[in-house]
Amino acid sequence: MDKRGLYFEELLTDKTYYTHRRTVTEADHINFTTSYGFFEPLFMDQAYVENETPYGRRIVPGALTFSMAEGLTILSGILHGTGIAFLGVEMNVLKPVFIGDTITVEIAVIDKRETKKSGHGIVTFSHRVINQDNTVVMEYKIKRMMRCKG
Repeated sequence: MDKRGLYFEELLTDKTYYTHRRTVTEADHINFTTSYGFFEPLFMDQAYVENETPYGRRIVPGALTFSMAEGLTILSGILHGTGIAFLGVEMNVLKPVFIGDTITVEIAVIDKRETKKSGHGIVTFSHRVINQDNTVVMEYKIKRMMRCKG
């Protein structure tokens, strides 16, 4: 990807950015849960989910949904070469995500400030992860250090 991301000055509070969409596959789910030890029946045991939960089918971990949302954010290009650091996140999981769901991320700038050290700024983004039914499944505020133009 040769395109550069958006600099601190170019990130506007009145603009909303959207990522591409991505479907959560069985392979995504199995690779994530087995690689990182998410051996919870809620994620791995179809009979348990059918009999003991209101979902009827296995859900994917919120951590996987967040990881995929961040991957979509990176693939959008807005941070390419201009994002310097991940500084923190506040998250709310609102609805379950299932294997086969397709997600996209709506990104808005909600706050920004320059730092004492020139050449950098802190941007707080609001991310809304939305499924194929236009249901918001996750919301999070994320702070990133961004490069200034100068």
